[in-house]
Amino acid sequence: MKTIRLTTAQALVKFLVAQRILINGREEKLFPGVLAIFGHGNVTSLGVALDEERKNIRTWRGQNEQGMALAAVGFAKAKRRQQIMVASSSIGPGALNMVTAAGVAYVDRLPVLFLAGDTFVHRIPDPVLQQGENFIDPSITVNDAFKPVVRYWDRIVAPQQLLHSLPHAVSTMLDPAICGPAFIGLPQDVQAESFDFPEVFFEKVVHTIIRPRADATELKNAVEALKNAKRPLIIAGGGVHYSLAEKELAAFATAHNIPVVETVAGKACLLASHPLNAGPVGVTGCESANNLAAQADVVVALGTRLQDFTTGSWTIFSNEQTKFIGVNTVRFDAIKHRSLPVVGDARETLSDLDAQLGNWRGADAWSKVAQQEVVGYHKYIDSIAAKNTDQLATYAQVVGVVDRAAQPSDYVLTAAGGFPGELNNGWRAKSLDSFDCEYGFSCMGYELSGAWGAKMAMPEREVISFVGDGSYMMMNSDIYSSVLYSHKLIVIVCDNGGYAVINRLQVNQGGVPFNNQLADCEPANLVYVDFAQHAASMGAISEIVGSIDELETAFGRARKSDRTHVIVIKTSPNDWTEGGSFWEVGVPTTSHRPEVIKAGEVMREGKKQQRIGW
Repeated sequence: MKTIRLTTAQALVKFLVAQRILINGREEKLFPGVLAIFGHGNVTSLGVALDEERKNIRTWRGQNEQGMALAAVGFAKAKRRQQIMVASSSIGPGALNMVTAAGVAYVDRLPVLFLAGDTFVHRIPDPVLQQGENFIDPSITVNDAFKPVVRYWDRIVAPQQLLHSLPHAVSTMLDPAICGPAFIGLPQDVQAESFDFPEVFFEKVVHTIIRPRADATELKNAVEALKNAKRPLIIAGGGVHYSLAEKELAAFATAHNIPVVETVAGKACLLASHPLNAGPVGVTGCESANNLAAQADVVVALGTRLQDFTTGSWTIFSNEQTKFIGVNTVRFDAIKHRSLPVVGDARETLSDLDAQLGNWRGADAWSKVAQQEVVGYHKYIDSIAAKNTDQLATYAQVVGVVDRAAQPSDYVLTAAGGFPGELNNGWRAKSLDSFDCEYGFSCMGYELSGAWGAKMAMPEREVISFVGDGSYMMMNSDIYSSVLYSHKLIVIVCDNGGYAVINRLQVNQGGVPFNNQLADCEPANLVYVDFAQHAASMGAISEIVGSIDELETAFGRARKSDRTHVIVIKTSPNDWTEGGSFWEVGVPTTSHRPEVIKAGEVMREGKKQQRIGW
């Protein structure tokens, strides 16, 4: 057997370079790049190895470890899990900075490969710089903190372990059923150690993503339930995107006359104009979708994990006889709430269901109800998105500007705060796969870093990021990254003076404004940030607009800009899109404030509508 002598770091990089994947019949790099911040834990070995392979795998310099890893998440989402970015940090705080991003990838079921430096296996110089010593178990380092938020975890303590670990890490990240981030810890001494690796380990491997087919009995049960349905409904989740099943969903819904509602992750599975698209469902959804959910007797949960924001904390399905069909690659998700499980790929399962349903179609009276409901939804969104020069701009009006001016290739992105509800309702997709809202982990800061990653993935598309002032303050350095690498973004910063949507929740549940808005946090010096100047200091084109009319013209200028263009507008902290559903939060059962007691009573009354075990 022919061998080649390499360091652990060299072998790891060489293996990554050899991994390819078929996308639309074309062979592409499985790992197109590495986002890295070098420190003493990864620069002397892994950094050298990456430099040696710089013609084969691009290394991008991050500004913040969490931010660059969130960019890797945004990249994976935009690529619909078909390509994977690597995020590499040094040891200690650099590694721990990536744990939050690993949590995002874990919850959102997205592949990212995390490589972090680690302490010496031989322990002779312990404690080394940035080492957190564990008094009970000396084998534990801060990198063990990744274990709860990755699908695969390993620490390489001998070079030859790569032969076992790397294929398993890749397999995990490409498996639709267990897809998520992988972590590999690289102790400083082991990174530098050499081993005679078999050359075959570095031969090109071309991967394909498997499409598991559902069990025949499970399909039969689902078909029987659908044929007996009088008011069937499809909830389309993110799994539709990851299965590349958007066209099949449209064809299936049309052929069988079944209305479709979308989760946050599933938005833009159907065009907004599709006659069976009944809008977004749940807490950040609209009345039309939630009204249909209340009447449905059979619900096909297609590629969704049925998060509380999708189900209204399990209150929107008020028909106790409603049956669920859980179509998912993950049995854990497919059986939720006594669903009839159909464990399989969304696209293949739609094909199999279509064949077995034959000419069966849902009742025209039911689909007409859906079409009537959705008219009201669009009318409401149009009304709140309309210009009003007599008041401070609202989020809905800001979203409305972009919605009206949207081109089919535009890709909008946001996360956390008030924008998920506003964009989930106000962005009406003119093209498939045109929307990313990180709302599984609801991670503030994703708005800018994720947008940078999305632009890496789709350089030909206009990536438009909506970010509130609170998220901007948490993480903004990837504006600089986007300028540094000519990944042009359009960024719309809505400044409503703090964490306004949480202030809304606080007040609505009987509390008083406290520690959310800047004015309510007892500041010694109340200073408002000039976001435009701040963005300009990082090289972006920036401007402040004072009205919706000015925003419209500024947005036109931003399209023509040759680099990241940031538009800042002050917005109302009190005006929000309505039409969602009940959401369970913990409200005190004892308080000196009667408003809190009243809110608790309302919460407990709402809980009576929850679907528990039926």
